[in-house]
Amino acid sequence: MRRVRRPRAAEGAAAAALLLLLGTACGSRLPESDFEHDTRTPAPAPSGGTPIPVGIITSVTSPVGGAAFTGPRDGAKAWFDRLNAHGGIDGHPVQVRECDDGGSGVGDNTCVHQLVDEDKVVALVATTALDYAGAPRVSHARVPDIGGQPIGAAYDTWPHLYGIYGSLAPRNGTPGWGGKLYGGTEVYRYFKQKQGARTAAVVSYNQASSAAYARLVEQGLKAEGYKVVSEQVDFALPNFRAAAADLKEQGADLVFDAIDTHGNAQLCKAMDEVGAKVIAKVTNVQNWTSTVPDDYRDAPRCRNALWATGASRDYDDTANAAVREFRDATKGLKTHSQWQLEGWAAAMWFTDAARSCARTGITRACVDGFMNRSDGYTADGLLLPVTFERLPEPPKTRRTCLSVARWRDGEGWVSQGDMNHTCFDVPQLPYSP
Repeated sequence: MRRVRRPRAAEGAAAAALLLLLGTACGSRLPESDFEHDTRTPAPAPSGGTPIPVGIITSVTSPVGGAAFTGPRDGAKAWFDRLNAHGGIDGHPVQVRECDDGGSGVGDNTCVHQLVDEDKVVALVATTALDYAGAPRVSHARVPDIGGQPIGAAYDTWPHLYGIYGSLAPRNGTPGWGGKLYGGTEVYRYFKQKQGARTAAVVSYNQASSAAYARLVEQGLKAEGYKVVSEQVDFALPNFRAAAADLKEQGADLVFDAIDTHGNAQLCKAMDEVGAKVIAKVTNVQNWTSTVPDDYRDAPRCRNALWATGASRDYDDTANAAVREFRDATKGLKTHSQWQLEGWAAAMWFTDAARSCARTGITRACVDGFMNRSDGYTADGLLLPVTFERLPEPPKTRRTCLSVARWRDGEGWVSQGDMNHTCFDVPQLPYSP
């Protein structure tokens, strides 16, 4: 039986592209020679009910705004709060150490030093960093980083880093395979086979990161046989109305984009104004949130054509027991999002790893060993089965499943079928991180 592959690379690229539109913070990265003779004392195993220190790095005060990154952190903290209220892990409470890296490489290295070297955390959980410059230090210290968001290429580059979507890459210090990552065309196949779409518009800014991601989307769409309509708008003074009028004229069934949330709202407003009707305005997991009514308040038709795709169970699917547990524990939050649910799943993943080590000692090495054996992990069904393999060559095709939801006013995000059975055999296309 072939393994089912999650839509890992394309989702990571989407998140990275959207964030890079607003400018990536820079920082120094440490050379590998800095780690060749690591004589630091490993983190001790908790004993006698002592707390288990866990670190969460989040780019809260980043150049793109705090709300863009805090979802995974909030979901992880909600899990740990609930866990501690029920006795922790074998009598050990989890002590969460947070660090805001400010969205810069320098800040990220500072956070890693504080958490790994000073606080001696057993693991990092739900890392969400705009510039994960400290990833080499984490890896060389052999600290398991569990369930992080793949905004950059770190989770397909370094061992001991376990992204929320898994990885097939060798993770030997070079991104992917020879510097190339690979993503599937399952999203485009879904809308073609399940929704009958044939013409897709791709809207981007005349800015390098935006244009690069748009080319990746166009490549995937063409591989699936779509007619592709390219719409590029000026980054400083975007004319979304002209783009909306053209995609309507060209008969676009779908709209994909490589623009930020504000730009998407303006694009949707323009689509409503010109009367552009589409099967779906497709967004990604980062924008799968409860703030849709506010974000798209001026575009009711387009708002109700929003679809999101990802690799985790819809946070609004409260018919599912695991989702209900998450929603009950986070009912005090002002908003909800798919990234919160994935942060919750990351914290659960660490907990399962730590519990497996409780008898022998909850150490970095033991937790890392569990993670290395994490084949098919689902976080009680919240995630599609996660796989970590180190394939010497990139796969040419892969059977891939995806989670799909669409927005409906008054209902929220409505799941479209079972994510474990919405699967396709699709080609894997290369892209540069």
